[in-house]
Amino acid sequence: MKKHLVWKIVIGVLAAIFTFMLIINVIPPKKNVEHSPFLKEEGALPMIAAHRGGGVSNPENTLLAFREAVNTIGVDIIESDLYLTKDGYLVYNHNAYIDETCNVNGDLSLEEVKTLCQKEENRHYISDMTLAQLQQYNFGYYFEDKKGERIYKDVTNPQEQGLQIATADQLFAEFYESNPELMFIVEIKNSGEAGYKACRILHEALLQYPNYLDRIVVGTFHDEIEEELKTEYPDLFRGAPTGTAAKFILTQYLGVNIFDRSDFACLQIPTSYRLGIEIPLDSKSLIARAHRRNIAVQYWTINDADEMRRLIELGCDCIMTDDPQLLKSVLEEYR
Repeated sequence: MKKHLVWKIVIGVLAAIFTFMLIINVIPPKKNVEHSPFLKEEGALPMIAAHRGGGVSNPENTLLAFREAVNTIGVDIIESDLYLTKDGYLVYNHNAYIDETCNVNGDLSLEEVKTLCQKEENRHYISDMTLAQLQQYNFGYYFEDKKGERIYKDVTNPQEQGLQIATADQLFAEFYESNPELMFIVEIKNSGEAGYKACRILHEALLQYPNYLDRIVVGTFHDEIEEELKTEYPDLFRGAPTGTAAKFILTQYLGVNIFDRSDFACLQIPTSYRLGIEIPLDSKSLIARAHRRNIAVQYWTINDADEMRRLIELGCDCIMTDDPQLLKSVLEEYR
């Protein structure tokens, strides 16, 4: 009799859990954002994001790269990182220092520069330089074309060929009239007071180009800058910080997404993440759950055609790539 009662209790508990899980997965979750231009339309192909402007064909983060990505290839989105200069300009660059992408160290080889930069005191940091100082260097100096040739090594006037470092407001001005539908993914790399200042400068620049205000998504790895963006600049779309993204993904896989209280607009993730074991993130169900909340799913950094095809067929919203021309040709197969 007691055994029978125990089984009834166990079955009742399991039934309650099942009913609870069913209900919370049927109830439509709260939308993170009401409307997002980063969400592709139903049945549409993913958007092309030129990672750093597309470093396969052109020197990354230069005006030359951004111009070709937008005007020649026709990408939907420009993606890059932003750093604050000594005199208060926001410039596009992947690292906090510039040694490995320009001729700031004279005619040293790239291998020699990398050895030199192993010591932080040898690096030329953006935060220690003015915009005028930065713009005198050739940011195509170490670029190699597909033949392995350094075709921009001997350029003496980098600004004539668009090989100088680019500023955020410079890009807004460059494309505002000709490409009003262009979108931007940016990451503010500075932390603390410099990061707060970077947020303010970015927002002030966008106010000069208001149509881009809701066509940019801003991310950061710094908690205090995330809070600053959230509280002081609520009119800007935000990408998910690493911790927030991990929490969101976990709640989706556990089927308890109704309890997630995040409010980011874009989930920018690799196809997998290693945490002792390889955790796959390229999941149709993850994308579908994100879409239920109007969250755009953007994968980085994809430079292989077969991997591009797989993500296209999963239904992601955007693929970030160093080779936007390759992605464009792959997308043409599906049109």
